[in-house]
Amino acid sequence: MSSYRTPSAQPVSIARYSMVAILLHWILALAIVAAFGVGLYMADLPLSPTRLKLFNWHKWAGITILALSALRLLWRLTHRPPADLPMPAWQATAAHLTHGLLYAMFFAVPLAGWAYSSAAGFPVVWFGLVPLPDFVPKDKALADILKDAHELLAWTLALLVLMHLGAALKHQLLDRDGLLLRMLPSRQH
Repeated sequence: MSSYRTPSAQPVSIARYSMVAILLHWILALAIVAAFGVGLYMADLPLSPTRLKLFNWHKWAGITILALSALRLLWRLTHRPPADLPMPAWQATAAHLTHGLLYAMFFAVPLAGWAYSSAAGFPVVWFGLVPLPDFVPKDKALADILKDAHELLAWTLALLVLMHLGAALKHQLLDRDGLLLRMLPSRQH
């Protein structure tokens, strides 16, 4: 628990997420932003050693995001989050819907990328050490569909991340309800 002073200067006790949940949140957030940025950058590069390195890094990041997402979901299912802060019902519904969609995209984006790589005939070897199985057959037409799906899902995830960030900033800067503090590291853990 942390205390937070509302605009009326009344201290309010804020129930926080666990340190494990906080770490998984921020590591996953940084990995997603980095993978998205690399994906945008590498997509239009001409074929070169640099492009191939970036594609491998992007695939490694995607598989890492997938693994972290599984760990995060497992943690979330076995550890109750803090109670929702008081807010209008529509905001609570929007927050729960957005969080559900974010979790879905945490899995859908890397799985679509992995499937695309398999269909295109490019194996995924996690960090150059762990070969992962192809889970769809090599098929050019399927690869084209999966490439588009991966891109659409990645942009959907980016939009959801921006909505999530905007809502967190709104709560911090306009509502001043301490919501953002629940997911920031603290020495009190």
